[in-house]
Amino acid sequence: MTEEQTHTPTAVINTITQSVNDNDLTKLAAAAGKLTTRQLVSTLERLSARQRAVAYRLLPKQRALEVFDALQPALQGELVEALQDAEVAALFAELNPDDRVWLMDELPATVAQRLLRGLPERDRQLTAEVLGYPQDSIGRRASPEVVATHPELTAAETLRRLRLRVDDAETVYTLPVVDHERRVVGVVSLRDLIGAEDDVLIESLMQEAHTAVATEDAEIAARRCTDLELLALPVVDSESRLVGILTIDDAVRILQHEESEDVARQGGVEPLNRPYLATPVLTLVRSRVVWLLVLALGATLTVQVLSVFEATLAQLTVLALFVPLLIGTGGNTGNQAATTVTRALALDDVRPRDVVKVLTREMRVGALLGLMLGTLGFAITSVTYEMNVGLVIGLTLLAVCTVAATVGGIMPILARAIHVDPAVFSNPFISTFVDATGLVIYFLIARAVLGI
Repeated sequence: MTEEQTHTPTAVINTITQSVNDNDLTKLAAAAGKLTTRQLVSTLERLSARQRAVAYRLLPKQRALEVFDALQPALQGELVEALQDAEVAALFAELNPDDRVWLMDELPATVAQRLLRGLPERDRQLTAEVLGYPQDSIGRRASPEVVATHPELTAAETLRRLRLRVDDAETVYTLPVVDHERRVVGVVSLRDLIGAEDDVLIESLMQEAHTAVATEDAEIAARRCTDLELLALPVVDSESRLVGILTIDDAVRILQHEESEDVARQGGVEPLNRPYLATPVLTLVRSRVVWLLVLALGATLTVQVLSVFEATLAQLTVLALFVPLLIGTGGNTGNQAATTVTRALALDDVRPRDVVKVLTREMRVGALLGLMLGTLGFAITSVTYEMNVGLVIGLTLLAVCTVAATVGGIMPILARAIHVDPAVFSNPFISTFVDATGLVIYFLIARAVLGI
């Protein structure tokens, strides 16, 4: 391997991993110094908890702070438990208040409270304010460190105000404009401030403000921030008073977290909230076993249906050949509808009050899909077996697709209405439900058409 090849990011990452395994700390520190912060984070995510702590301890202080801030909260929590109290206190104090709350959510309550008590008075107060909001609210994810201005101030006065707070402000690119009771009346961009004459009033520069109420669901507020392509979204209380600000990078972080949860639950597992290679095997097992047990119990419904119609199957065994086709088609149809509506809910295209519209819409979609598949099933089965069997298959596909699409479409909306994650009622649950109901429909149609 040439010298140039040994300095590629991949080669350096491999060197770090090998150095940790060999306990060669000198070589490890030298290799880590060749990587960017992002590359270091990616490398640490691939190590075990013990290896990660060893590698992290060798980083220079400033680089360590940057890396810690970029790690996922779950990995930050593991590092906190592995480091000395003095190291942890320094790292915790350097985080922004909203980032501290992300981390505290991953820590045991006693550890979190100890870290909170160790903060300076102002930092402790700001962090406590963020902690006071509900678990999934945007107030808990917004930063209280925000620079605001007033309509009657000039551009020059606002810039001076900004320079005094630039070091501790969460963002300087969008400034909320507030009245003397701290109610948000608009926003002004740094670009407009810099381009304006010194004596121009903020009132003439400010634009309409899009805001989020602090108790609002974090995902909905983050979605609004990204959809409107805002650099920052002011967060207000119930009386429109400014309490914090949500930046675009935090909005993206929230959406990535929420979408990871949805994808996991649609696949029948609990979200890991950490990189795959940094997840212990037992954690992977726990994330899957509960859903497997639930789905296994649900599958007993299918067995019960088959046992009830055992006599029907005995009279015409050819019916058993089509069971996988029918329940598979029904499950797929329901999953398609559920995935589509769950996504529409996330984008706020659909709301719980639209349940009737979605029900009728998915019923029509399911019926049309069932008509097409049923016609094809009737034609093929009639040629292969006999027309009566083909008629049973065709009618069953029509009925099953209609029911599956309807159920799959309304389940996520009902889940949102009762404040449950719609993804929980998505693919695994619907597949189990449709399997059982599809078999009931199948055998009832077979009895009616074939007279058995």
